[in-house]
Amino acid sequence: MASLGLSAGEREAVEAFRRDVVEPSMSSLVIIDFWAEWCGPCKALTPLLEKVCAAYADKGVVLAKVDTDKNQFIASQFQIKSIPTVYAMFQGQLVADLTPARTESALKTMLDQILAKLPIPSEAADLEAELAPLLAMAEQVLAEGDAEQAIMIFRQVADLAPGHPAIHSGMIRALVAAGQLDEADAHLAALDPETFALPELDRAKAALTLAKDARPVDDLSGLAAEVAAHPDDHEKRFALAGGQMAAGDRDAAAESLLTIIAADRAWNEGAARAQLLKLFEVVGLEDPWVSAQRRKLSAILFG
Repeated sequence: MASLGLSAGEREAVEAFRRDVVEPSMSSLVIIDFWAEWCGPCKALTPLLEKVCAAYADKGVVLAKVDTDKNQFIASQFQIKSIPTVYAMFQGQLVADLTPARTESALKTMLDQILAKLPIPSEAADLEAELAPLLAMAEQVLAEGDAEQAIMIFRQVADLAPGHPAIHSGMIRALVAAGQLDEADAHLAALDPETFALPELDRAKAALTLAKDARPVDDLSGLAAEVAAHPDDHEKRFALAGGQMAAGDRDAAAESLLTIIAADRAWNEGAARAQLLKLFEVVGLEDPWVSAQRRKLSAILFG
């Protein structure tokens, strides 16, 4: 933004804009709020922008407000025709028009999309880089069946980022795997509503629900023999699947549930399919085992 030939007031406005907006944008994502005192919609939007930008501060987001009445030259340079107008700037360049986003969820969605594409240094990015190998270690230990050790690791990682959803998810799933269902229930219930609703917690919720449904069977081999003798008894086969899940035999559990679906997919209001989908979610939808079981399910449903 050249200042040659400008009035003293315009030069002062340009320098202030460089200082307050352009320079911070060299290392941060600056959200520019063009507003005016007389603008009703601006007054409604500003608190929302302040709230969201404050929540994203550790991700490298800052808010800059430009009063278009006091900064008419700056507004003209950006061809502001109506207000509120909200732009995002990074390294001195406009990277997005956030004006259409008038709700908290819409703003957060757009910011998440922008931040994913830009190399913005931030406390959150540094923390994620530090957490990634620790979380991977905890998940690996849990996958190998050492739930108690996984619990210890998740607790240690939680000291670094107490509110991290992946840590909560891992901890709940580890508690479930260790048979500590009451503790897992209490951990889930203690989460704040916003964290509870995050998709990262879906896998943990499914694990807890499945563990409550999958009741251990005292004589698993005896029940298996009964099912073999009465293959059309879906109630017993469903109980067998629960016992197999409780015993950690996911292959056998999936096979039992798939057998019920193949025979009568609508049995008990689709209980077998619902239980199988919970099992998929607990294992992890990207897991190769789940992909293989999904192919079997598709062959039954659409083959």
